[in-house]
Amino acid sequence: MSRVVVVTGAGQGIGRAHALAFGVNGDRVVVNDVGEAADETAALVRDAGGEAIASKGDVSDWTYGEQLVKTAVSEFGQLDALVNNAGLVRDRMLVNMSEEEWDLVLRVDLKGHFVPLRHAAAYWKDLSKAGTPVQARVVNTSSGAGLLGSVGQGNYSAAKAGVVALTQVAAVEMSRFGVKLNAIAPAARTPMTEAVFAQTMAKPEIGFDPMDPANVSPLVVWLASAECQVTGRVFEVEAGVISPADGWQHGPREDRGERWPVEEIGPAVERLLAQSPPQAPVYGT
Repeated sequence: MSRVVVVTGAGQGIGRAHALAFGVNGDRVVVNDVGEAADETAALVRDAGGEAIASKGDVSDWTYGEQLVKTAVSEFGQLDALVNNAGLVRDRMLVNMSEEEWDLVLRVDLKGHFVPLRHAAAYWKDLSKAGTPVQARVVNTSSGAGLLGSVGQGNYSAAKAGVVALTQVAAVEMSRFGVKLNAIAPAARTPMTEAVFAQTMAKPEIGFDPMDPANVSPLVVWLASAECQVTGRVFEVEAGVISPADGWQHGPREDRGERWPVEEIGPAVERLLAQSPPQAPVYGT
């Protein structure tokens, strides 16, 4: 059954691939971006046989976030899924990073997830309380940088780690309203990552480009579907690979039964770390 989906940051890259995939799937798409690229993507979806409208605005703006949800409902009669994809980078080593570079990335990449999610949640909560069955889905966009950190991307890593924590909390809080909520950590060639993946080229012998952003979208379409019953998880996705990412877990512990003396902390930490699995390295190290 056709679903109504909002895709943020869909003017290019992975977001555009998502919008096209939803259109081909028969879903109705609200294409968000800050400029004319939103119109271009919406036109591409319609050219592919789908239904789409453009909505231009800053997803970190509270008033616009509310309007984005209302646009989906007024144009298509409902909202079934939200794909939070909008983001940007301002890469810099921390010692050289400006306050503006920190604030911009946290505002767009983290607050820009919260604002549409908050207004969509209110819409679904009202439906649920009125007795209307809800099968809503949210797909947030984290990153390998948010899972493991990335040298030169302290602002981006912090924002994307925040997206993971937001996903886990929202999945629990929103479950009572019929909402399933997950996140992806994709790797693909986009305007944000083209320098990183410039050497990863298509493989014409198999007709497959491992870094094509369209490789990410089938997982997103499924996570946004009523068929998906998974919630609160993060999936790494790249090329033809899908992998659930496992987050922080409680590790081994020592209970002294009283306050630890400072001089005994070092040996205790060494024993505990010897029993713990090694940490995955930060990207760029």
